[in-house]
Amino acid sequence: MSVFLAKLPFILVAVLIFGVLIAVHELGHFLAAKLSGVQVNEFSIGMGPCLWKREKGETRYSLRLLPIGGFCAMEGEGEESDSPRALGNQGFWKRLLIFAAGAGMNFLTGLLIIAVLFANAAGFYVDQVQGVAPELAAAVGDTIRPGDRFYKVNGYRTYVTGDAQMYLAYAGDTAEIELVRDGEHIRLELRKQTCSAQDGSKYQGFGLYLTAGMVEATGIGVKFQYIWYQTVDYVQIVWFSLQQLLTGGASMDDVGGPVAIVSTITDVGLQSQQQAEANNQNGILAAIRSIAGFAALIAVNLAVMNLLPIPALDGGHILFLLLDTLAAKLFRRRIPMKYENAISSVFLVALMAFMLFVTAHDIFKLIR
Repeated sequence: MSVFLAKLPFILVAVLIFGVLIAVHELGHFLAAKLSGVQVNEFSIGMGPCLWKREKGETRYSLRLLPIGGFCAMEGEGEESDSPRALGNQGFWKRLLIFAAGAGMNFLTGLLIIAVLFANAAGFYVDQVQGVAPELAAAVGDTIRPGDRFYKVNGYRTYVTGDAQMYLAYAGDTAEIELVRDGEHIRLELRKQTCSAQDGSKYQGFGLYLTAGMVEATGIGVKFQYIWYQTVDYVQIVWFSLQQLLTGGASMDDVGGPVAIVSTITDVGLQSQQQAEANNQNGILAAIRSIAGFAALIAVNLAVMNLLPIPALDGGHILFLLLDTLAAKLFRRRIPMKYENAISSVFLVALMAFMLFVTAHDIFKLIR
């Protein structure tokens, strides 16, 4: 019971983070719709029974019981409407802006959180070479030297520390690496072999000893650059994770839904608090920083996932918008909305079934 009570505040914070990020997503659609002159019938914070509502102009603003998101109900959304201000009667660029605005707001939220976290950073850590195993040195000589900074591994940019190790861990029998030394880029292809670790033990790998090197934040430009790098790194990690899942590099045990994310946020917050307090530091502040960093990752993750070209997601709406525009140009006919609605409904049911499966899988992992 005491463990649950210790975790309870973090569980509530995790649920609140989900709600805020979804509400921010809907706020993006709302602002873009208002900017584009589209009629918004209702904008709600929260879901479920209505606790408070107010009519202002043509829009009803409401606050609902469950703090798990919200919605932006636009005229002509998912149905035909004769109103000139209906969503379906707008031009290409307005509809594209509205569909993409939710993901844009999530990305901007992640960027803003990272900017706040790194505002006072003295520097940023990146991956660099500490040394090489004797087996690798025998093959490449002094081509790789201590202090060389990682730039790419198998085509993926290594923006911040930890990236190189992750991409090397998922590499196959070969790995293409790109290093930077004094502004010069060095490209090599390494082959996996039996190598000596720094403690003398043997392992199958590429023979690189990695360490974290610091880039000092010597000016506001460097600080903004690495804030941007961290945000873009989150985008790249999401794409990399999707690729691994589709190619079999990752399994369902690596997939997490809301339950797993809430559990992770709880563990991250509690561990950060306990570690800080063990070092006579402010545990609450440490927990807030750790949870905020994870929230930034979730925000960027939501942005990327929502732009996937899957019906029922924002990316699916954009896909249908492109197909509808193409059909109008080539055949002078638009795709009836009922077809989009039918396809989206099927995919929505499939997505809900998948989320139920992932949630059940998350619960099973927690109790086993």
